[in-house]
Amino acid sequence: MSFVQRITFPAPLDYVTPPFPSLYWPTPVRGPQAYYLYHPSDIWRFTLYWTFIFYGTVHLATSGYAVAIQLFDWAQDSKGRVRGFIGIWIVPAIYLFIAGIEALIAGSVVGALLGAVYNAGYFRMSTWIPFVWALVNTLVLILSSFAIQGGL
Repeated sequence: MSFVQRITFPAPLDYVTPPFPSLYWPTPVRGPQAYYLYHPSDIWRFTLYWTFIFYGTVHLATSGYAVAIQLFDWAQDSKGRVRGFIGIWIVPAIYLFIAGIEALIAGSVVGALLGAVYNAGYFRMSTWIPFVWALVNTLVLILSSFAIQGGL
């Protein structure tokens, strides 16, 4: 393989995109099961999928907590009123819809940036990197949901 061909196509000639999620145990270092991503579209796709998974899980847990609190309140003070009980089941659907929109935007931006940076440097990316960045994205979402009190 010539130098020009290597610059044009940084992936090995026999490269096949690994199936999602393709996470591997990183030790031992010389283990045979290491998976890497080379194409920016693959990097974007893996980051987007992991962001969907993490955002959906966090929003589903949050909406489950909200439903549980409402059901507890309803059980304490029901007196035959069913109106509030029926409407509460729409909350998880709304939360998941919002999670999907947020994950689409955040995952696309981060995935595209990761793909561009790794492609510009002709680096290979471990399949763990999109996982970690989606987790960081989710932690930023959780931290940004808290109001910061105090006067600096």
